[in-house]
Amino acid sequence: MNKDPKSTTEQLPEIVPVIPLRNSVLFPHQIIPLAVGREKSLKLLADVQEKAKYIGVVAQRQGLVDDPGPDDLYHWGTLAAVLKVIDLPDESKSVIVQGIKRFRLLDYVQLDPYIKVAVERMEDVRAEGLEMEAMVLNLRNLVQSISEYLPNITGEHLMMLANIQDPGRLTDTAVSLLNLETYQKQEILERVDVRERLSRATFLLNEYLQKLEIGSKIQNEVQGEISKSQREYFLREQLKAIRKELGDENEGMEIQELRDRLEKAGLPEHAYKAAEKEIDRLSRMPSSSAEYTVSRTYVEWLLDLPWSKLTDDNLDLRKAEDILNGDHYGLEKIKKRILEYLAVRKLKAQMKGPILCFLGPPGVGKTSLGKSIANALGRQFVRISLGGLRDEAEIRGHRRTYIGALPGRIIQGVRRAGTRNPVFMLDEIDKVGMDFRGDPSSALLEVLDPEQNFSFSDHYLDVDFDLSQVMFIATANVADPIPPALRDRMEILTLPGYIEEEKLHIAKQFLVPKQVGEHGLQPEQLTFDDETIHQIIHSYTREAGVRNLEREIAMICRGVAKQVASDEIEKAHITGEDVHKYLGPIKYYSETSERLTRAGIATGVAWTPTGGDILFIEATRMKGKGLLILTGQLGEVMKESAQAALSYLRSRSNELNLEGLDFESENIHVHVPAGAIPKDGPSAGVTILASMASLFTDRLVRSDTAMTGEITLRGTVLPVGGIKEKVLAAHRAGIRRMILPWKNEKDLEETPKEVRAEMEFIFVREMEEVLHHALQPNKLEDISKEVAA
Repeated sequence: MNKDPKSTTEQLPEIVPVIPLRNSVLFPHQIIPLAVGREKSLKLLADVQEKAKYIGVVAQRQGLVDDPGPDDLYHWGTLAAVLKVIDLPDESKSVIVQGIKRFRLLDYVQLDPYIKVAVERMEDVRAEGLEMEAMVLNLRNLVQSISEYLPNITGEHLMMLANIQDPGRLTDTAVSLLNLETYQKQEILERVDVRERLSRATFLLNEYLQKLEIGSKIQNEVQGEISKSQREYFLREQLKAIRKELGDENEGMEIQELRDRLEKAGLPEHAYKAAEKEIDRLSRMPSSSAEYTVSRTYVEWLLDLPWSKLTDDNLDLRKAEDILNGDHYGLEKIKKRILEYLAVRKLKAQMKGPILCFLGPPGVGKTSLGKSIANALGRQFVRISLGGLRDEAEIRGHRRTYIGALPGRIIQGVRRAGTRNPVFMLDEIDKVGMDFRGDPSSALLEVLDPEQNFSFSDHYLDVDFDLSQVMFIATANVADPIPPALRDRMEILTLPGYIEEEKLHIAKQFLVPKQVGEHGLQPEQLTFDDETIHQIIHSYTREAGVRNLEREIAMICRGVAKQVASDEIEKAHITGEDVHKYLGPIKYYSETSERLTRAGIATGVAWTPTGGDILFIEATRMKGKGLLILTGQLGEVMKESAQAALSYLRSRSNELNLEGLDFESENIHVHVPAGAIPKDGPSAGVTILASMASLFTDRLVRSDTAMTGEITLRGTVLPVGGIKEKVLAAHRAGIRRMILPWKNEKDLEETPKEVRAEMEFIFVREMEEVLHHALQPNKLEDISKEVAA
């Protein structure tokens, strides 16, 4: 059966049965085995064994089609001789065929029980010449080069090709040895012009060789890094490199999702370029790489930030004022500033956010006021606590080279807000520290500077972010610890302590309803009268704010809740007589009048971080060597004030009627009670002098009078700070008469009108005026005689 095609041309049939061939092409002179299992093909083989020995082998266009019809087959095939049929155990067959001649399908004669077609046998169109010889030589060399990459092309195959002299047959054989696509082999089969066939085969083999060379190059590049643990990584890299070389790089769903988010995020140009560059870098990484997670986290941070999202401000001034008044009582200065900002914002749309600092003692409502402002403006509210912060990276973020790096708290807060113009509260800015990791307050300089924060650079993002629309509100108890450069960038608004009437209103409007609700009681189950709240304020609290007042009210609510839950009572109305039952013994007494019952004691006022307080200065004398003894944990400045007061009295002993005193033979002891608390500052000078003068003249200091001021050796009274807090502290202690330096008169404007109306203020220039207004006219001995009489 294996004869030369020329000798069998005349015996070849014009109509042949056809076996469809999946995913391959049979060429003339090629001998291959075919696995036959389809029902139609099995019937065809049964008839061939009985009758003719020739069949047509035609390739299918799609290998997955199980029952191909005319539209599923190519129009060219190969006439083949059946050499042998082998029966297999699974009732399928294996048939060995030899290709003989190309043919072109003319017509389908039958489709059942198997396909028969009328064919036209096609002869090769031969060509000769030097060019053909060169093309044949080039083809042999290409196969030789390909064999270096494919172990299945052996030396025997190359020897066989060397012995084939016919260019057409050589081309068919060379193409059949390679694993080309079906449509590419079909192209060679359908070309009867040997020159064209050879030219097309040369192109296909060249392309095939290039793929093999690129694959080998890729393998050589990554071969040095491969190991057992890196096998999966190697396979992914090889796949990506192949796709890149072929220009067919398909992006994963994850990368595509990030690209889609990038298009929708509305990033400014510089941020867009940074994100796009990182996504491109990410697409070239294996997802199993540790760097992949770091890079993806960075991209997500960029995409999650509200680069272009702004909330619309509530520009209704009346509504904003109602919200502020509904949330907080008093604080008129703060509310006025917020409404002014809204008014300007209404007139000018593009306006930078203000940088405010609420300065005041604990419990006056600084933090809650920030929430109220955000509510009034219709903005998101973000709060971060700076207390104890010592690492600069907490503000600016960590560089991405560090494991677990994240942006700083500023960028985190903006992301949490979801808008570019939130109300951002920096709580406890006076508690920021510093150590070897840097100075966070220096990092805040850029954040809180309207001329710089439009391009705030976080170390993690390394991309400028605009903070100019953020309304920053800092809070602090004391201004002194805040560095001057940082303090200069903020508009400081002072929140004074509340007077008793303000605390009463706050308790009735806010604290009592809140605590009653939090303890599961109904408003009608627990009520307070005004006198009860007054008693709680002055007998159980001593503060500038209302935090302890709220705790005391909560304690009463707990006691009533227990009684209601135990069915002891249904409701309670708390009077002054009931307070002791729930809160225990009185904690604070007004001890001013009780203390000032002997000479040498004077009442002063001091500024404290909690809003100010009164202090008593006691002086006594004893035999000694003219020493001045100072106790009560006094600072250097306060000690010097005491020395100055004594020197003044000794230098003016004649005018003050102190001629009979022998200062050299007596020790003077000045003590300021509450010795565990450090005290310093010059403002106690007049109080120390009044105390010593009272001691030396045996005249009492008026119990309804407090005083403050710095003294000089010539007797001048100098102005001091903290007047507002000191006046409120005196008022809380029940003092209604106060001696102040005359230059501090202007500072009273900041104190509440109600306090000014209830108190008498005496402004002095010289120490003689202080002694005139502070000391009682009669000596203590004379007063005792009058009382006895």
